[in-house]
Amino acid sequence: MADVVGGFGFRTGSAAGIGVGPYAELTFDSEGDVDRATQGAVARMEATDVLVFAHGWNSDRSTAVRLYDRFFAPFPALVGPGVRLGYVGVVWPSMRFSDEPIPDFEAAGALAEPGHGCALDPLTRQALEGFWPGRRAELDRLAELLAEQPESAAAFIEFGALVRELAGVDAVHAVAAPAVPAIFTDDVLEVCRTLSRALARAGAGAASGSGAVPAGGEGPGLTAGAGLGGLWGGAKELLRQATYYKMKKRAGVVGERGLGPVLAELAAGRPAMRFHLIGHSFGARVVSFSLRAVPDGARYVRSVTLLQGAFSHYAFADRLPHDKGRGGALRGLHRKVDGPVVACHSPHDSALKVFYPLASRMAGDSAGLLGFDERWGAIGHDGVQAVPGAPRLSLDTALREGVPAAGCVSVDAGSVVRRGGAPSGAHSDICHEELARVVVAAGRMGR
Repeated sequence: MADVVGGFGFRTGSAAGIGVGPYAELTFDSEGDVDRATQGAVARMEATDVLVFAHGWNSDRSTAVRLYDRFFAPFPALVGPGVRLGYVGVVWPSMRFSDEPIPDFEAAGALAEPGHGCALDPLTRQALEGFWPGRRAELDRLAELLAEQPESAAAFIEFGALVRELAGVDAVHAVAAPAVPAIFTDDVLEVCRTLSRALARAGAGAASGSGAVPAGGEGPGLTAGAGLGGLWGGAKELLRQATYYKMKKRAGVVGERGLGPVLAELAAGRPAMRFHLIGHSFGARVVSFSLRAVPDGARYVRSVTLLQGAFSHYAFADRLPHDKGRGGALRGLHRKVDGPVVACHSPHDSALKVFYPLASRMAGDSAGLLGFDERWGAIGHDGVQAVPGAPRLSLDTALREGVPAAGCVSVDAGSVVRRGGAPSGAHSDICHEELARVVVAAGRMGR
């Protein structure tokens, strides 16, 4: 049975917790199957332009609704008089780690109480049980180990085996399976040591307020430690990476098999309706992979705006710099958009600066002749790469002069996307009117 998230269909105003309208939700399960009632609600919208926003991996439905409410709020005052907006929130099964703060955003009770450290706080533990239903015994033992933090190699080996089991990785065949990340097959102590150091670096960057991650810096409050006991922070990150591994695949499935076909059906029934896709983090992966379902010659997707996108900066490239015989996973799909694909990125995003390339490198592939950051970079860290002619703009320039009418464009949003604590830094600092104005410019909806 696929994982599901409850949907609530067509809403306007405060009835849905959204201050703009008309608003509807498109709800998908983990296999990309849509709740048809929610699709019907979108089909009934009276709108010329529909903003379709997909949340990221660190979300549950209530968090996603608050995100949509905050992000959509500026739009009515930004669009021209001939534009009638509709608002759609994509809801797909993801995983909320309540110890990761979202700047100026958290409702009371949404964050873990301080002082848990490496231990699983009750809210995260509850979310994990929803993410891996029927695995309470394994989660009980993982929580016990994280709370006790024994200085024992055997404890780490047990922890790693439990995480592999939750991730669906067969320890016997994992080494020979190229699709299984090395993070689940390498020596668990070395993996936890590497992740602990990455946490320390991310903490140093967040504490500095600059987003800069010093090479080898440990940072206050986050240290890899001299003994095994100092590696349990890395062990907790390994558990987080197991959910990341599962949701990365899920986001692509929801986009390609779910959102993409649904948009095609909606466009067939409402040919005058224009869609503007917005995605944050893995939600950027959802909306980008939906382009695979756009028929050749179709022009209903009028713009795509990616906010701190958690996928490869080479995704749209026809040829990879390190392998000229291959292209990116989404090569050429920006040409299916009747408008631009705008990748907003920030150097202050620790999740994409530190953990995304680390997780990608630990997938086991060779980095070839390129450096670590070049080979494994995320589109939300340094924008679109290896797409000839794709301009790179500052946020001020994009807002002052607009963005190109077609093709890929990178916008450095670091002037506003800059706040947030460890381990993710500014990854979720996206609720800014300036970014709403980028969406309007990309969709040619302005006054």
